[in-house]
Amino acid sequence: MSKEQKINPYAILAKHYDPQGDLYGLLVTHSLLVTKKSLLIAHTFKDRHPDTEIDFQFIEEAALLHDIGIGHCDAPDIFCTGKAHYICHGVIGHQILEAEGLPKHALVAERHSGSGISLQEVLDEDLPLPHREYLPVSLEEKIICIADKFYSKSGRKLWNEKKPHKIYKGLAKWGQPTIERWENLCKEIYPEALDKKDAE
Repeated sequence: MSKEQKINPYAILAKHYDPQGDLYGLLVTHSLLVTKKSLLIAHTFKDRHPDTEIDFQFIEEAALLHDIGIGHCDAPDIFCTGKAHYICHGVIGHQILEAEGLPKHALVAERHSGSGISLQEVLDEDLPLPHREYLPVSLEEKIICIADKFYSKSGRKLWNEKKPHKIYKGLAKWGQPTIERWENLCKEIYPEALDKKDAE
C-alpha cells in the first residue's frame, strides 16, 4: 500500500462527535488502544517477515477511525443512541469515510467486525447488511481486525486487554466459520492470539 498524505483522524472524529461528549471519550479511548495493539502486531509481523511492506502510517490512521460509525447505532450502554443495528456500524463507518475522501480507510471500517463476515453469513443469518463480502483483504485490514478483538467498548472493561481465550469464546457464539477465519487470520498474522495457556 503506497504512502499517502497524512491525515488528522482526531479532526475527522471531532467533525462527527462532540469532543466534550461521553461517546467521543469512549470512542477515542477504544480506538487508541486498538491502534497501539495494531502497531504492535504490525511490528511483530515485520520482524518475522522483514521483506513485507507494511504501511504503518495507514494502520495508525485507519485504526483510529475504524469505529467512526458507532454513534448511528442503537447501543445506549456505550452512549450510542442511533437507530441502526450495531452490526451496521462498519457499513455506516464506510459511508462516512468514503464521504471524507478516504476509501481505503473506509474498507477497514467495513471489514473489521468479528473475524470478518462473509456474504454467505449475511444471507444465511439475514443480517441487516448490504449483500456483499465483509472480509479483511489487505494486510493492514487484517492487522486492525485482529487488534480490535483485544478490546471491548464496555464500561470497566474498556481499558483491559482481553486474553486470547476470551476472544475465542466471544467469537465462538457466531459459529464455526467465524472461528475458522479467526484461527486462519491469527496463524497468518499474529499466532500469539491463539495462545490458550491463559485459559481459566
